[in-house]
Amino acid sequence: MAKKVGVLLSGCGVFDGSEIHEAVLTLLYLDQAGAQVMCMAPNMNQMHVIDHTSQSMVDQQRNVLVESARIARGAISDIKTVTAQQIDALIIPGGFGAAKNLSDFAVAGPDAKVHPEVQRLLDEMIAAHKPIGALCIAPATLAKALASHHPEVTIGTDVGTAAAIEKMGAKHHACKVNEIHVDQTHKIVTTPAYMLGPGIKDVAAGIAQLVDKVIEMA
Repeated sequence: MAKKVGVLLSGCGVFDGSEIHEAVLTLLYLDQAGAQVMCMAPNMNQMHVIDHTSQSMVDQQRNVLVESARIARGAISDIKTVTAQQIDALIIPGGFGAAKNLSDFAVAGPDAKVHPEVQRLLDEMIAAHKPIGALCIAPATLAKALASHHPEVTIGTDVGTAAAIEKMGAKHHACKVNEIHVDQTHKIVTTPAYMLGPGIKDVAAGIAQLVDKVIEMA
């Protein structure tokens, strides 16, 4: 029977939402593995909107669920309607949205607050012993949400981010872009993706392994 995997999106675009390459590669590898995909996002305003041509903030409001639906081709659920009972695994692509909208780690660092529905679903996944994958900067939000469990994660080799992750109670493992780190105890799989890059072919190698491992553990 096909595994049902949730993909938690955080908007559309690397600087204020989900990293689109990471999200699409995740969806591609899940489809190639025969998994059934359920895309989801919080129904909330983005922290802010970035003009991706200039990387400058613009005076607009955008909704995370509405923007995420662009990546999901319209097939998206509000995370508040999703429970761990409905899915066999969960994967969170990176992009700054994972640290601006799913939590505020991008501005608050170790003092970050996690979106309450994201926190609830992650708690449910851990309680049900179901696997979680996280890419790029998303493991920082995961580390904060699951701090009491002291999860093992990687965001690559960035010393400052790794130190913040450890301050939140998680254990950081340095990792190359084409590698994954597996926390066997908590069934958490992470890969650096565009925290290291440099290109789409490079991040694809790690994401492919992550998807395979998450499905294997589901």
